[in-house]
Amino acid sequence: MAKLELTTESIKDLMLSFSRCGLTGLEIEDEGFKLSFSKEQTVVEVAPQQPVVAAVPSVAPATPAPAVEEQAPTHTGTPVVSPIVGTFYAAASPEKPPFVTVGSQVKKGDVLFIIESMKLMNEITSEVDGTVQEICVQNGEAVEYSQPIMYIG
Repeated sequence: MAKLELTTESIKDLMLSFSRCGLTGLEIEDEGFKLSFSKEQTVVEVAPQQPVVAAVPSVAPATPAPAVEEQAPTHTGTPVVSPIVGTFYAAASPEKPPFVTVGSQVKKGDVLFIIESMKLMNEITSEVDGTVQEICVQNGEAVEYSQPIMYIG
């Protein structure tokens, strides 16, 4: 296996290539030398653990970036959650159109979707009047109790 030799220029080239592509993380480790890139924290860490044959400029120890909390997506409208664990179905059968789609106007009591649980088909109805803003699950997807299925605004 070839020995990893990085120069300041090759590290800069790696950083530039990394920022241009869709990667969110990259880690290179070779005989005690570790180089990692991460878009979430935008920190470049160079931490040699033992002598390495590489021309790396002396860098002050990287201080860990404060943890960045992921921001929850902002949904508009009233969430419609699954009342049970089961499988989500958007329509009464595969041949029929979905009960609702994004943009559909619904009234209180309208059937929105079906949750199959223990071989029983449970029709879930709207508790509010409004417009379907977002549908969060795909047809045939397993859902959990209290999982948001859609939002009505």
